[in-house]
Amino acid sequence: MEIYQHNLTQQQDIDDIKIGFRPDVCFLFVSPDFQGYNKLHEKLTDKFPGAEFIGCSTAGEILDNQVHDTSIALTAVRFNRTRLKIITESLEAYEGDSFKIGQQVTDRLKRPDLKHILLFSDGLNINGGELVRGLRAQAPPLTTVTGALAADGTRFNNTFVITKAGAQFKTLVALGLYSNHLNVGFGSHSGWDSFGIERLVTRSETNKLYELDGKPALALYKSFLGEQAKNLPGSALLFPLSMRDEAGKRPVIRTILGINEEEQSLTFAGNIPQRSYVRLMKANTDRLIQGAAKSAEVAKENGHSEPQLAFLFSCVGRKMVMDQLVEEEVEAVKEVFGNVAKTTGFYSYGEIAPFDKESPCDLHNQTMSITTISED
Repeated sequence: MEIYQHNLTQQQDIDDIKIGFRPDVCFLFVSPDFQGYNKLHEKLTDKFPGAEFIGCSTAGEILDNQVHDTSIALTAVRFNRTRLKIITESLEAYEGDSFKIGQQVTDRLKRPDLKHILLFSDGLNINGGELVRGLRAQAPPLTTVTGALAADGTRFNNTFVITKAGAQFKTLVALGLYSNHLNVGFGSHSGWDSFGIERLVTRSETNKLYELDGKPALALYKSFLGEQAKNLPGSALLFPLSMRDEAGKRPVIRTILGINEEEQSLTFAGNIPQRSYVRLMKANTDRLIQGAAKSAEVAKENGHSEPQLAFLFSCVGRKMVMDQLVEEEVEAVKEVFGNVAKTTGFYSYGEIAPFDKESPCDLHNQTMSITTISED
């Protein structure tokens, strides 16, 4: 496998790209604030006519051990013993049925030698929990799935995915990797701490929460936040919820994407089932960095070989909490992988990955979720 990486901060940077091979695929993680992306995309597709393109908009771009803003993180890859297939799905065509979208993705990519699916979706017009449930329902037993939801900084206004056709809105793009010589590792950990009492979800509908302990959810959540309540929904990134829907089951973290004052409801990136239990969470910078390192350790262990390329999908809420220290979580990952593995990724509105090799794929928020790949 051959890999080339470059960080573009302006259109003219394309002249500095010096790829010494013909890439099979170019991964592009694009700041929504990058000026003139469409013109740059045309130049890239002209320069590499045989390559596929896949990626999305971000809340921060990761390349090597650095975090960038208003840039494009480009990673070009040529595989030696792996075949590729890229598909797209219009979210509007399914009228909000995210479960069916997940089913359709795996159904279209399914083949006996399908090893892994890597996907990116519009981050605002999909129920990530239902999407993952659909993916799991149709995926072949030995196929793993990871990915992330596109972001728009901290604006939560408009996200897009990248394909060979350019930036596409309200769309999902997925890459199928087919090979008996591909090693894939993954890990997803957070480092956030739960606090306060556990609350029962007494009224909810898919990813919309209406009542906790019989009380209006938004009013109760605002009472948790105090002064931070006036900055909703943005301040919700600093105080996610830990959610468990079965006794003894490992909790997942859910981040609020929107609020409705009239309904007194909260809308999340994933489902909040009725009769599940939630607790408020808070962050400690050192614990977040340790969580990122733990994700890398788990991914390296179950990848069965030294990773050649690692995708880092971290939550925008982590970036907000760590602020100027955000690169420390990326550096912690690099320390685990060493200098051999190339790293790229972005800050997202939701991460898709198993916790470890013993866990099913799930939607996470506020995690550092890592996918590693290498070829024999």
